[in-house]
Amino acid sequence: MAAKSFDVVVIGAGPGGYVAAIRAAQLGLKVAIVEREHMGGICLNWGCIPTKALLRSAEVFHLMHRAKEFGLKAENIGFDLDAVVKRSRAVAKQLNAGVGHLMKKNKVTVVMGEATLAGKGRVSVKTDKGSEELTAPHIILATGARARELPGLEADGDLVWTYKHALQPPRMPKKLLVIGSGAIGIEFASFYNTLGADVTVVEVMERILPVEDAEISAFAKKSFVKQGMTILEGATVKKLDRGKGQVTAHVEKGGKTETLTVDTVISAVGIVGNVEGLGLEALGVKIDRTHVVVDEFCRTGVEGLYAIGDIAGPPWLAHKASHEGVMVAEMIAGQKVHPIKPGSIPGCTYCHPQIASVGLTEAQAKEAGHEVRVGRFPFIGNGKAIAMGDAEGMIKTVFDAKTGELLGAHMVGPEVTEMIQGYVIGKTLETTEAELIETVFPHPTISEAMHEAVLDAFGRVIHI
Repeated sequence: MAAKSFDVVVIGAGPGGYVAAIRAAQLGLKVAIVEREHMGGICLNWGCIPTKALLRSAEVFHLMHRAKEFGLKAENIGFDLDAVVKRSRAVAKQLNAGVGHLMKKNKVTVVMGEATLAGKGRVSVKTDKGSEELTAPHIILATGARARELPGLEADGDLVWTYKHALQPPRMPKKLLVIGSGAIGIEFASFYNTLGADVTVVEVMERILPVEDAEISAFAKKSFVKQGMTILEGATVKKLDRGKGQVTAHVEKGGKTETLTVDTVISAVGIVGNVEGLGLEALGVKIDRTHVVVDEFCRTGVEGLYAIGDIAGPPWLAHKASHEGVMVAEMIAGQKVHPIKPGSIPGCTYCHPQIASVGLTEAQAKEAGHEVRVGRFPFIGNGKAIAMGDAEGMIKTVFDAKTGELLGAHMVGPEVTEMIQGYVIGKTLETTEAELIETVFPHPTISEAMHEAVLDAFGRVIHI
């Protein structure tokens, strides 16, 4: 069978791969994309999008319980877990179909099957109908990552779940243990806790949400505990004894081991790159701890081979993958591109309260040798937050004391995942406090708290 030739072949149709394919096609290149499972990848089908749909249901449920505070009546409040999940799956399905439509619109050839690099510039795809060969001078690896499985803590779909099982739960957990307190662990802990599960979160690091600023982590922890969660930090789940309908976890903390019996465990202990079976080693691609080693332009060191998104290492975020996809497509098309600055990539966690951040934490800024000015503003000082009945949270800004450069911003509270982009734009434009102070923020909005946090860093705060 004759090989089909293209300018670019993309392997993996997640938020990195499909965006790379669209951008390359826009630039007049002939593009094929290979996907073994779902258009839209984990993000659209089993990650970012369906989890947000679940969390939205939990948020509405939480508000229904507070109806009286708002002068409203809601009686016999309950939920139908199957219907909540059904809505989440429908949202994912709609977006999955949308990606397929975008491929057609941009004249990208879609090949469903499993890809292997057959040599330089050659991709062999195992499809339902047999195998086909694609050739291209440029190949973009966007195969993503999967849940890390720790020995003894492997998921079985019944008692021990990964994020996939947690998105389509076989039942509502009564007592739930979540192992890992990164974004995935905390979002599921928040969802099931809001629906009434008795939730315990175990984090091996000294604090939950370890990538966030320490003050934000501490604030979030206090809020989660108030909502009824049990948080164990600096603790390790050593083993799980699985019984009939229950699991006994052996948790070691401070040299002591205690047991905890639950009916469900969610393991959210990180991810590993999908690097197997691609033929990377034979081509001489460097792999470090399940991730493909790339330079700042996502080049693998093998001519014409690039890796983007989760397979290329942290931060493991869909928007980083998409941005890298665009950068690589433009580079292939001969355009001048800028490498992505890690310090300008925001992170968002959609628990209750929401968490969002960009740039350096206060500790990182000091470690990097900056003399810092830090500003804080609590939402309790913001009129709109009080009117919304959601005044729990704060905004923290970190500036270089000498130059006024915005080094980082960290937020916890209502809708902060939508607001963080204000600081992200500021960082991209290399803003200093002067521009941010002179910016007129609309009133009444919760975004005014962003202005006040900047003012506070320079001793000019108005409302506290």
